[in-house]
Amino acid sequence: MMQYNDKYFRMMMPFIKKSLKRRYGKEYTKDLVKKTDVVYRDMLSRIDDIGADNPMASNIYSCLVFLALWKAADGRISISDLRKITLEMMSIPALKLAGLMVNGNKESGIKRFREMMEKDAAWLEEHPQYKAVSWDFNFDENKHQDGFYYHFTQCPLNTFARREGYEEVLPVMCDIDHLTARLMHFKLHREQTLAGGGSVCDYWFVGDKVKNPR
Repeated sequence: MMQYNDKYFRMMMPFIKKSLKRRYGKEYTKDLVKKTDVVYRDMLSRIDDIGADNPMASNIYSCLVFLALWKAADGRISISDLRKITLEMMSIPALKLAGLMVNGNKESGIKRFREMMEKDAAWLEEHPQYKAVSWDFNFDENKHQDGFYYHFTQCPLNTFARREGYEEVLPVMCDIDHLTARLMHFKLHREQTLAGGGSVCDYWFVGDKVKNPR
C-alpha cells in the first residue's frame, strides 16, 4: 500500500469541483467528492508501494484522484466526460507556469527535462527495493535526433488497473502525459502504451514548433 497523502487531492479537487458542478449540480458534486475521498483512500491502500518519497509517486497520487472520482460516480461519469474533466483540470492557468520552467523548443528546456527524468531514474537505482513495482526508465539517446526519448516496461498504475478491473478508464490517465507535455511546449509522440496492450509506454518528447521531427 502507498502511504496516505491528501496533498494532491486537496490541490486538485477545488478545480475538479468546478467541472462537476457545471455538469451535475452542487448537491451531487458535494456528495460525490465525499465518496471520492473514501475510494481514493482505499485505492492508495491497495496499490503497490513504490515509496512515498519516490519522485514518480506524484503520478500515483494525482492520477488516482481521477480514477477514484470515476469509480465513486458508479457509472454517472462516462469515460468521455472524465476525459473532459481531466482536460479542464490540466488547463488551469496555474499549471502554465511549467512552461516558464521548461520550454521544449529550447535546448536548455530539453536538457532540463532530461535531467529531471534522469534524477527520477537515479532515485530508483538508489532504492532497488522498489524496482519490481515502480516505473522503470530505459533511455535511448540514439533512437532520435530531435528531442528526448525514453520508455517504461512497467507502470504501477497499469498493474493496479488490470488487477482491479479498471482497464477501460486507464487510457484517460495516459492522456495526462500528452497534456503535461503540452504545458512544457513539447509534443509527445507515442506509438504504444502498456494500457493499450503494448509492450512498453514510449515517450518521445519534441518541441511543439519542430516540424518533421527526426
